[in-house]
Amino acid sequence: MFGPIVTNLGDDDRRLTDRHTAFYARRAAGGCGVIVTEGASVHPSDWPYERAPLAERCADGWRAIADACHAHGALVIASLDHAGGQGSSAYGQAPLWAPSRVPEVNTREVPKWMEARDIDAVVAGFGAAAATAVRAGCDGVEINAGQHSLVRQFLSGLTNHRGDEYGETRHLFARRVIEAVRRGAGDAIVGLRLSCDELAPWAGITPDIAAELAPVLVASGVDYVVVVRGAIFSAEKTRPDHHEPTGFNIDLCRRIRSALPGTPLFLQGSVVDPGQAEWALVDGVADGVEMTRAQLADPDLVRRLAAGEPERIRPCIRCNQTCQVRDARNPILTCVVEPSTGHETDDPDWYVPTRAAADVTVIGGGVAGLEAARVSALRGHRVTVVEREHHLGGVAAIIGPARPFVDWLVAECDRLGVAVQLGTDGAPAATAARSAHVVQATGGRPGLREYDVDPAATLVDVLDVRRGTVELPDAGTIVLFDPIGGPIAVSLAEELGERAVLVTQDNIAGNELSRSGDLAPANVRLAQRGVRIEKRTLLRAVRPGAVEVQDRFNGERRTIDAAAVVDCGFRLPTDPLDGVTVQVGDCVAPRTVLEAVLEARRAARTI
Repeated sequence: MFGPIVTNLGDDDRRLTDRHTAFYARRAAGGCGVIVTEGASVHPSDWPYERAPLAERCADGWRAIADACHAHGALVIASLDHAGGQGSSAYGQAPLWAPSRVPEVNTREVPKWMEARDIDAVVAGFGAAAATAVRAGCDGVEINAGQHSLVRQFLSGLTNHRGDEYGETRHLFARRVIEAVRRGAGDAIVGLRLSCDELAPWAGITPDIAAELAPVLVASGVDYVVVVRGAIFSAEKTRPDHHEPTGFNIDLCRRIRSALPGTPLFLQGSVVDPGQAEWALVDGVADGVEMTRAQLADPDLVRRLAAGEPERIRPCIRCNQTCQVRDARNPILTCVVEPSTGHETDDPDWYVPTRAAADVTVIGGGVAGLEAARVSALRGHRVTVVEREHHLGGVAAIIGPARPFVDWLVAECDRLGVAVQLGTDGAPAATAARSAHVVQATGGRPGLREYDVDPAATLVDVLDVRRGTVELPDAGTIVLFDPIGGPIAVSLAEELGERAVLVTQDNIAGNELSRSGDLAPANVRLAQRGVRIEKRTLLRAVRPGAVEVQDRFNGERRTIDAAAVVDCGFRLPTDPLDGVTVQVGDCVAPRTVLEAVLEARRAARTI
């Protein structure tokens, strides 16, 4: 299954577009069996994000998606949704509708208590949306009772404080929705995405409660259940990043399996490893597996499995950096390891065979260099990668979650016959001389340090720490200077624990982690590890045994003991090399894995 992920591929009129069609068709062409489309609001009272589809305007889009995916043998399920109190009034400029007046956790917005006519309107909206989707050619519909869901909010004691019949019998609203959807869908498939653990046991749905609740809901007309978790206090737990284990809902799904022995269940929850998915099926945990992020990273995942080539599947690294797009920036969904995700209608065929094979030298064996080499080789060129270190992968191999992607790039280059020269600083004259094209992918270098440094002080670059070329003192406080607010300093601080002092100019540690959903979890981890955080603070001087810092706002200076200082700051491009055809990645401007991969592809396609 490919789940109902937010894409931001819609238009300003809240319709599904040609970009949606191409996006889903690409997964269907790759072998995916069940495509669940982006959740569509069933009633105009719900406008949770700017490009959220509205069901009454989705008929043409659902029809196009169904036709395109059916051509590849995939089922198409339309996700039906209403975000309730977890929505936003910014776009519709009307009050949120919810079971009770519980403030939205992130925005603190207090919703409108739904009256009987509001409830009837939403229930009717679910039924009408189901009928529209099925008439448009969808094989069925799926009701969202998981994260960002009005249906779940009625089911939960966290958000349903009503004193009427909908409070006395909290599953009444959900049953009415299911019954209306069943009538609208007729004989088509009706699925239910159900939060079976709100991770708030004091009042929320627990696994035991869900085990009692699920059979009641299924009896109202449900054909399958997708087991998920999360609620208002745990949005980041719905799709966590690499800090949590894969398959985190396995035990939860097994618990619900015991309560629904005859109902098809889908396992969801960071299942990105095909081996784990296969085990879950064989072990009886579930009847199907949702692998959404895995098929963002490699839309051909199923096809490669069917061909007996699991090692060729491009891995999802669970970074959440570009696939979590439910925010005010309205970014288009994509994937750092597969930038064509979300851009199926505008990206070219990167792998079109060359008309004239040439010798290509790639200087630098990081992500950008390896991707440039891989794509060039796939197009038919003879490629050599020159790397000054004694290993490939660059920064991505030693920092962050991208190591599996680096290993995949190395394996693919080896499969394609790319020659590799390690421990070579610059392009050997013989290699460069016979190369018609030279790609520079030499990465970045330490940036300017806008603070004084005593030569006798212990100051190191974070990459040297990660490379193992320098060692931190065994005892004493380690100050980590983090002017970026990203994951690099945070991860090292976590490892150092109580020894670490994280110096940040921001009001919170890891400020930029908000975009990947890791901001709150990261600060929890830092607190649990005993890391001291110096907020709103600038580094002014590094001296033997101490640093001088300054308050960003009032200018006050103070001294912090430090056995060593680790600079986790900005980087600069490496210098241009002579005879280079094109530069890619951090040697142009230090950025992320996404830009490294994308620029490498663009360069390789021009050769």
